[in-house]
Amino acid sequence: MVSLQTAPASLGPAVAVIPVLLLVGFAAGALGDAVVRRLPNPVGKYRLLYAAVLFPLVLLSYAFLAFLGLGPALADWLHVPTEILGRGVANFVEFLAAGLVWLVAYAPTVRGVRDVRDLELSTRQALSKMGRYVVGLSVVMTSVVTPLQIVPSGDSPLVLGIGLACIGLGFLYASPWLVPILRSTKAPTDGTAERLTTLCRRAGLDVRDVHVLDTDDEETANTLVRGPPGYRRLFVTTTFLERFDDGTATALLAVEAGRLRASLLELRASTVVVAGLALVASVTGVGPRWPLLGVSLAVLLGGFWCSRRAVRTADDYAGERTTPAAVAEALERYADVHALEPTRRRFPNPLSINVALGDRIDRLRRQETEDVI
Repeated sequence: MVSLQTAPASLGPAVAVIPVLLLVGFAAGALGDAVVRRLPNPVGKYRLLYAAVLFPLVLLSYAFLAFLGLGPALADWLHVPTEILGRGVANFVEFLAAGLVWLVAYAPTVRGVRDVRDLELSTRQALSKMGRYVVGLSVVMTSVVTPLQIVPSGDSPLVLGIGLACIGLGFLYASPWLVPILRSTKAPTDGTAERLTTLCRRAGLDVRDVHVLDTDDEETANTLVRGPPGYRRLFVTTTFLERFDDGTATALLAVEAGRLRASLLELRASTVVVAGLALVASVTGVGPRWPLLGVSLAVLLGGFWCSRRAVRTADDYAGERTTPAAVAEALERYADVHALEPTRRRFPNPLSINVALGDRIDRLRRQETEDVI
């Protein structure tokens, strides 16, 4: 059978390394917080810190713990009766241990985010919400990875990659049911439901139902639409409903509708899957190494370019549903609520899947001016 772990001789080495990883995670979070606080546009830099530093650190921690066999050793020590259950316990323990590294690294940044955004969010509240997310995600990932490990040993790693890709795409459409597991949601009240129905109609956003996410503490004014065609579910935060007037909310929901029409999420997922499979095939020798590596890079760069184009297309659609000026003002209002400074680029970043917020605003302003002329 193909296993993602290497069975260890004892539990000791894996357990001994956990405090080291926690210390490294805390140091990375504390150092990153100290640096980001002093940079311009710190809110945006905190997002970059999470995505480019802390998240890769968590992935490396998971890989290291899996290599040392933390999960299998603990399952063996607990005398788990069946192999499939033992694998489940092993995976859950390793995901949870990596999640603990994330929590320890995230903790020192909460105070900094609170200060730069002027929030009343305590570290305890932030860690409580993040802890629920970590536990829920560990359960979900365990239920996905464990069945993949019951594969005949003679199968190519490419088969496992294809299986992971299929499950990843499944996650894409299973999100309407997964998000309520990972985060606290509630049904909108009658008045809120009526308002959202009106806003969605004006924005051209067709969804089956709406769930409200409680973000009063962290004040994130976001929307999220997930689900397969015919069952789109809109997740909207309480801060979004409270801080934005109907005009701003309509424009932002129209951007969300435009992204659905441009299949932005599917485009990004397909790019990662195709480029990843080509890379796996190159590394494992299934096909010619360098041509496949070139294909992987070309798909990645092409997918990123198409993603940026889809972002602009979505903005254009929102401008048609409202006006370009209304969308530009809504994006500026979004930046103000999140204490973000809209960034601008002289040249587009070929490795970015997004368009800089300031560039999007400037483009919409130019469209409004051209329409007036």
